[in-house]
Amino acid sequence: MRDRRFVAEHRGGSLTSDQHRMLVHWARKCAEHVMSLITTSVDPRLTLAVHVAEEYEHGSSTVGAAREASVGAIAVARAYTNPIDIAVARSVGHAVATVHMSDHCLHAAVYALKAVQLAGKSVDDEIEWQHAHVPEEVRDLVYETMPAKEKGLKEYLWKVTFRTYCSRWVVGKGLKAV
Repeated sequence: MRDRRFVAEHRGGSLTSDQHRMLVHWARKCAEHVMSLITTSVDPRLTLAVHVAEEYEHGSSTVGAAREASVGAIAVARAYTNPIDIAVARSVGHAVATVHMSDHCLHAAVYALKAVQLAGKSVDDEIEWQHAHVPEEVRDLVYETMPAKEKGLKEYLWKVTFRTYCSRWVVGKGLKAV
């Protein structure tokens, strides 16, 4: 079941349009940040997906266009054979899917981390980068919901990522980490 905090106000949730755009922005930036890791030429569908997400942030794209772009990016992920390229394409796909369902932003961030890990780069540095780029207005929403997402996930990277984010959130709130 979806966390109601990620549901738009006009659909009965508490997420404002501004918060939704901020989540799309953060997800897009996470995906863009790792696109340089792609080991082959960047498929134009990935570039289109990033562009559609950015247009949505500025109010000039539709949910329908974002859904199409997301399907295209996931098709690219399925066609790629290199695990790094697959992770980057999935990050892009989830970033643009954030337009349709805002909780996809979390997956965009984690697939970006997976790409970094697979490329042998510093996951800690990427976590720091992502942390620094979560808009202040949605930071609590992102950090509060990550532990709930962790329950159904099996990959070690996801668990490490969520614990790291949550620990930083707790410390940032002046609370004592358990």
